[in-house]
Amino acid sequence: MRKTSLDMVYELARQDERVVFIGSDLGAGTLDEFRDEMPDRFFMEGVTEQNIIGMAAGLAMEGFIPYVNTIATFLTRRCYEQVAVDLCLHNLPVRLIANGGGLVYAPLGPTHLAIEDLAIMRALPNMTVVAPSDKEEMARFIPQTLDLPGPVYIRLAKGGDPVVSQAELGFAVGKAILMRPVGRVLLLATGVMTNRALIAAESLAKAGIDCGVLHAHTVKPLDEAQILDLAGKVDGIVTLEEHTLVGGLGSAVNDLLNDKIGRSAPSLLRLGIPDRFPDKYGSQDDLLGYYGLQPEAITESVRDFVGRIG
Repeated sequence: MRKTSLDMVYELARQDERVVFIGSDLGAGTLDEFRDEMPDRFFMEGVTEQNIIGMAAGLAMEGFIPYVNTIATFLTRRCYEQVAVDLCLHNLPVRLIANGGGLVYAPLGPTHLAIEDLAIMRALPNMTVVAPSDKEEMARFIPQTLDLPGPVYIRLAKGGDPVVSQAELGFAVGKAILMRPVGRVLLLATGVMTNRALIAAESLAKAGIDCGVLHAHTVKPLDEAQILDLAGKVDGIVTLEEHTLVGGLGSAVNDLLNDKIGRSAPSLLRLGIPDRFPDKYGSQDDLLGYYGLQPEAITESVRDFVGRIG
């Protein structure tokens, strides 16, 4: 997914002289073609994340469209004030491409796990927050960032994730994609959790529980109209995210249902990472299993949920 996103930035730069790339201590060979062909619009800075945000803001004020790429935790926690004040306050068109959203860097421990990034970035006014499901969806999304107003946070997965998106379903920022028709329950997922939601939905169907799957690739702005429409057709909604349960997709959906429907809203189950720093090491899949976010555990959680709502 990361390679696809950066390759698309390179193609955009070839087409539009406003596009610049800023990387922070990335590996050797990253976008060599970009550097060789357009050296005046390629910048590889050191471990100075606060600086590259200020740099991107200055370039945006001069009419450029900067694409900034580094590890998600460094792009969010480390330079949060700069993102808020330099980018969001001035509503500048800077695109933040965040490597390793969620539990991708599981072997490196909690310092590298971006499990609160969706929450803190969606809390900022003017910020758009997007988490594509796979590389092909990323390829459909990146060209749309060229003329989007304001800053955009782009959450990247590990790479090599199964392709579940479908070109015929299109892609539009702020418009969720219905991947499976609604049944009694709606599974509402973002990023790579959509793949796991689809697998769980297949298992649940065999058990007689029909579940729709809605892929909310855009966490902000949330597709409120479609979620509210589908909420009126189901008994329950289950949100799935590779993110802490505080402030992410589940919280956004909960706020929406409470504000717009109130007591008539369908039951809601939020599946995600508990409100604590991860205390296990291993692979991304290991930790997803530990937190009950693999398809088999999701299936069991939904079965229990359906049993409770009667």
